[in-house]
Amino acid sequence: MTTAYRTPSFLLLIGTVVLCFFAAGLGSLVTVTGTGSWFMTELIKPEWQPPDYLFGPVWTILYLLMGIALAFVLAQGTDRRDVRIAAGVFLVQLVLNVLWSYLFFGWEMIGAAAVEIVVLWVAICATMYLFYRIRPVAAYLLIPYLAWVTFATVLTATIWMLN
Repeated sequence: MTTAYRTPSFLLLIGTVVLCFFAAGLGSLVTVTGTGSWFMTELIKPEWQPPDYLFGPVWTILYLLMGIALAFVLAQGTDRRDVRIAAGVFLVQLVLNVLWSYLFFGWEMIGAAAVEIVVLWVAICATMYLFYRIRPVAAYLLIPYLAWVTFATVLTATIWMLN
């Protein structure tokens, strides 16, 4: 037996992507890594840290995929309790995503950021589980995000240990 899935409307898709890019914008308000910044001048970072220019394009793709994933889930009907719960957990992980930027870059609390990113990782896993139960492709779209946050978790913890 095959399940019939609803396809997100163009407006829903645009709305969820805009939501995710709005979150990205909030985080970017405090993400300062240029010459003379605390990040560049005061922190010891591992040699294997990717170059700074890579983070912007990677996060742009990840936020786009997150928005598309959310649209696929919401398209199944917000009248469904499981869709509302999954969307709520998604929003929690999105807030945690923004919070990490404030903890690490804005408030320079590396240890708190290292702990918080583990909570974010768990929230992403929970989101993926809930999304999978509603629309599997939505969970698959979050795999690159989980992979990147896994790497970011190791990077954050390493920077914390080095400093």
